[in-house]
Amino acid sequence: MAVSNGTKAHPTTFSLLGIPGLEAAHVWISIPFCFVYVLSVVGNSLLLAVIKSEPSLHEPMYLFLAMLAVTDLIISTTTVPQTLCIFWFRDWAIHINACLAQVYLLHTLSIMESGFMLAMAFDRYVAICNPLRHSAILTHRVIATLGLGVVLRAAVSVGPHPFLLRQLPYCRTNVIPHTYCEFMALVNLACTDMSAMSTYSLVVAFLTAGVDLTLIVLSYILILRAVFKLPSKEARLTSLGTCSSHIGAILGFYMPGLFSILTHRFGHSMAPHVHIIVANIYMLVPPMINPIIYGVRTKKIRNRVLQVFSAVDCHTIS
Repeated sequence: MAVSNGTKAHPTTFSLLGIPGLEAAHVWISIPFCFVYVLSVVGNSLLLAVIKSEPSLHEPMYLFLAMLAVTDLIISTTTVPQTLCIFWFRDWAIHINACLAQVYLLHTLSIMESGFMLAMAFDRYVAICNPLRHSAILTHRVIATLGLGVVLRAAVSVGPHPFLLRQLPYCRTNVIPHTYCEFMALVNLACTDMSAMSTYSLVVAFLTAGVDLTLIVLSYILILRAVFKLPSKEARLTSLGTCSSHIGAILGFYMPGLFSILTHRFGHSMAPHVHIIVANIYMLVPPMINPIIYGVRTKKIRNRVLQVFSAVDCHTIS
């Protein structure tokens, strides 16, 4: 592996090390990575196929879920194949343009995922707190506008990242101790004062994911207040049941993400491989668990999936 130290301020390629300190175990680590990735692709593809083929699922909640599934498919495909190439073939080199594109896609898609989580929380809020106007408020046009707004917000807020990173002098080294390119990993390689860029990145994270999480928590406070005012216990349980899958997905997305951000910025005494494993969990686990959570907890999706597999079994037997 070619490594340059202090020789070229603007390298054309970087070297991704994978998980430093665990190089000998890369092949073994690749097994769960590959397994989780296959589950993510199969699960999200099946979820999209079910939503598309079943007219009764063309409702706001499921349309937002389809947008989330597309985002999960792209975000996992942006990182995992590159990581597996490192683990299996020791293919460390990545061109700077590909690296910057990966940075842009990862941060854009993460913000998009946060935005779709907020849109789904808004849908649950309207469905429970104002059920009689749910269909009038969340029309297909409003859903499309919200989806487009989420995409544009992410694209614009992360837009400056690759251009700013491209101008930095990387005269220390071209080695990135990670499995993929990310904003802070490149910032840490630059041999100049990066406090302004770090602050800018934090502001973007707060104004997107931070605001989203705050609004999601607020929406569920209002939902819980409305649920506990319902007259019967059965109605309360039914309403809470419709939100449980979304709450599980929210925790699966935000918890590793927040932990990864905090360890990257403040956990300097933490072993590097711990941070990198957590960062990969943030990219791997949510795309895998989202279709499982919604497939198991959502009755309409579960029934449709069972119908599909029953039809396949009957066709095979005949």
